[in-house]
Amino acid sequence: MPDNEEPMIKDGTSTLFIKLKRWQWWLLVALNIFFLLAGQCAAVLLGRFYYAQGGNSKWMATLVQTAAFPILLIPFFLLPSSKKPSSASPPPSIAIIYSIYFVLGILIAGDNMLYSIGLLYLSASTYSLICATQLAFNAVFSFFINSQKFTALILNSVVILSLSASLLAVNDDSSGPSGVSKSKYVIGFLSTLGASALYSLLLSLMQLSFQKVLKKETFSVVLEMQIYTSFVATCASTVGLFASGEWNTLHSEMDAFGKGRVSYVLTLAFTAVAWQVCSVGVVGLIFVVSSLFSNVISTFSLALTPIAAVIVFHDKMNGVKIICMLLAVWGFATYIYQNYLDDLKVKKAQTDLNGTRNDSSC
Repeated sequence: MPDNEEPMIKDGTSTLFIKLKRWQWWLLVALNIFFLLAGQCAAVLLGRFYYAQGGNSKWMATLVQTAAFPILLIPFFLLPSSKKPSSASPPPSIAIIYSIYFVLGILIAGDNMLYSIGLLYLSASTYSLICATQLAFNAVFSFFINSQKFTALILNSVVILSLSASLLAVNDDSSGPSGVSKSKYVIGFLSTLGASALYSLLLSLMQLSFQKVLKKETFSVVLEMQIYTSFVATCASTVGLFASGEWNTLHSEMDAFGKGRVSYVLTLAFTAVAWQVCSVGVVGLIFVVSSLFSNVISTFSLALTPIAAVIVFHDKMNGVKIICMLLAVWGFATYIYQNYLDDLKVKKAQTDLNGTRNDSSC
């Protein structure tokens, strides 16, 4: 990007301009990448720590993934949103908008529950490697819902990431938390795989909502969706916590927590904050770059988490896990390269269009 050119946000429906210098734009991108990588990695490790120290409430583990959503109100009120001309089509009704938020929020709560079950029965490294399949699912759902074209590189990414998950599924030596049987490992594997698929479906449905219903993707609109869907997911998780009766066991769970009561509270609090720091990074990258780029960076962080899990929890990185991680990185790299080629095509088309306009003006 030339020094005198303004950074742009490209998405399916709009091109937004931010009045920032080149180095400021890159600094903002780097900061949001840091928030996403650090937040997601810390949240996964803290979630695994919660279970490792005696935590057993799946609904509590689900609740903390969205409970700190009020943090998102800070950038919502402090940062200015980009203005864009109103479209010719009438805006959607409030009922339709909130219906979308409600449905997506319920799906997010279900997705978080599947992730919680997966993290309960799997090691942090295995969990993260399975979550890397979300790129493959994203490609499939984008093809059917968002009309994204399949290319050889995307197909290669789908196949490689699927092979990576399959190797973990059939690996008898896959390490898991102590006391976890093979049947529970399978439940954890299937839950995490289902959560990855549902997360990718949610991304495609959100993109469809922006394109077909909201018909814009400004910072305020993206952040509103994040806040309202998190609110609905938090309410649904709270209802699940009380309806399941797990809230009755929380006091005894706190007393029996391996590192003590204070550590129990701090673990849940920091887990909630970490997930929302991750959300700030996700929303920031959607606003500054694109939703696709945000998803790719999110998947990349899953390749880093196994390394952190080895350092923090001393997870075993056997030969199969190492091969799976290399396959995940390969699949991720091919997906990134395809998007790099797509970006080059977009820039070339814009350059040709600008050249045509300049010739016409002459």
